[in-house]
Amino acid sequence: MTDETSTPEAAPEQPKKPGGFTGAVAGYVALGVSVVALGLAAAPYFGGGSGGDVRAYLLQHPEVLQEASQALQAKEGQARVDDTNAAAAANPGLLAVDARDPAFGPADAKVTVIEFFDFRCPGCKAVAPQYRALMAAHPEVRFVFKDWPILDRGEDVTSQYAARAALAAHQQGKYLEVYDALMTERALSVEAIDRILGEHGVDVARAKAALVSPETTRHIADIHTSAAALKLQGTPTFFVNGKAASSIDPAEIGRMIEAAK
Repeated sequence: MTDETSTPEAAPEQPKKPGGFTGAVAGYVALGVSVVALGLAAAPYFGGGSGGDVRAYLLQHPEVLQEASQALQAKEGQARVDDTNAAAAANPGLLAVDARDPAFGPADAKVTVIEFFDFRCPGCKAVAPQYRALMAAHPEVRFVFKDWPILDRGEDVTSQYAARAALAAHQQGKYLEVYDALMTERALSVEAIDRILGEHGVDVARAKAALVSPETTRHIADIHTSAAALKLQGTPTFFVNGKAASSIDPAEIGRMIEAAK
């Protein structure tokens, strides 16, 4: 057990994500539905549509199953985006300015981009360099960071610790340097996070006091609450002027920025 004076309090209960046994079952059920639908659609072309004929067709054209599965996933993904956008429209305060969040760009910018992310999220790490390049290319846009640690399990609190450490670095004007380094670090640990803080000019003793403070705990809890109310399903999730992006591709975010202008 790690000393409580050097680690954050336990994170709030995390939202459940599709995956593991439940996700696998859902995937098989969805694929089964696709196969049945395909069989019904193809039946007229087989003179009565016997099961053997449909099976033979699918064995000869397995790409049809892949295409059907991809179409189903896209439809479900868009439905989740629609749910999130409906929740955001019903309660604009969920994405209102929060002075506690790290934010860069003009306060009166016509376009605001918000990212909900976890420093251990592979997708977040993959798009971080392009996202930062997008920030450099759009100095007139306001970029807001929502540190949303959701990948901790059991006694592993690395995501929570990283989020708290980054917010503590923000209090010392070192957020983006630490954000970049945490996203680059392939295997985050408490020790690696402390090292990164020190390497980027952060007063580590002062940061450790801030990362276990009630204010930081409340801040992260509020982000969890907003994410749940927005029906977010995972990280990273991007918003441009209150609209959720349907992709994590920074190029898509760039197109949304141009459209919002």
